[in-house]
Amino acid sequence: MIDLIATLQPLVVGAVLIWSARVKLVSPHATAAANRSALVRLLGQDRALPAYRLLGGIEVTLGALLLLPPVLRAEAMAATGLAVAFLGYLAYARRAAPASSCGCLSARPTPVSGRSLARAGLLAAAGGLALLATGGWMTALTGQPAAGGAVLLVEIAAVVALSPELDHVWLLPLRRLRARLTHPLRGGSGVPLLATVQQLQLSDAYRRVAPLLRSDVREHWDDGDWRFVGHAARYQGRLVTAVFAVPLTDREPDAVRVAVVDDATGHTLLSLAGTPPATGPRLSVVPA
Repeated sequence: MIDLIATLQPLVVGAVLIWSARVKLVSPHATAAANRSALVRLLGQDRALPAYRLLGGIEVTLGALLLLPPVLRAEAMAATGLAVAFLGYLAYARRAAPASSCGCLSARPTPVSGRSLARAGLLAAAGGLALLATGGWMTALTGQPAAGGAVLLVEIAAVVALSPELDHVWLLPLRRLRARLTHPLRGGSGVPLLATVQQLQLSDAYRRVAPLLRSDVREHWDDGDWRFVGHAARYQGRLVTAVFAVPLTDREPDAVRVAVVDDATGHTLLSLAGTPPATGPRLSVVPA
């Protein structure tokens, strides 16, 4: 199986490189994409666009060589080196110019993220596997079409999932569909989520943890007479979730409670409460 996977890597890497080159060479928004990238910080405003175009030329040339048989070891080594260079550049961009755009697979303004770095790492690994190839990808697909197709489908899905620039193609439509099916502004109790959010935002518990929050409402669910609302947050350098407990039968903001839960361990690091009703969920405190 490893031989089949290795043999298909030139096809995967070559296709991604050509797609990336398309953005840099023929997109009408290439100039804007170059000016939004970290190349401006790295090379200066005047050199950003020529460097962006040059990179596109390298990508399309190497991508074509990988797609056309035979695939030489030198081509696989070059692809691996280019992916590693991408990884280094993206790490630099995220650190030195965090507001810059990736400009990788789309001209859309997309800041460099952990997904972008993971995608570059995936391409570097694919290039390394291509060094083990013993035949051409076309022969592999012809000999084992089902297995080869499955491998390609998984890898293409991984590249798409790790590409924030492509979220508008698949992720946003899925979110819209979920919103239409689940009606997120109304919970099972019939109380609109907006009313719950307004109540918790007026609470002392919310004001005390607001500096920790890093997102809007990410999830919510009802349990008995309580609605729980989760926000992404950061506490003492840890990625955590702030879970607010809002009573459905008491409209007083002081009845809202909050627990800060470590995403990695599931431990409650902190809990705060106002003046809760006589009965309700118990939120324990676990020292950080």
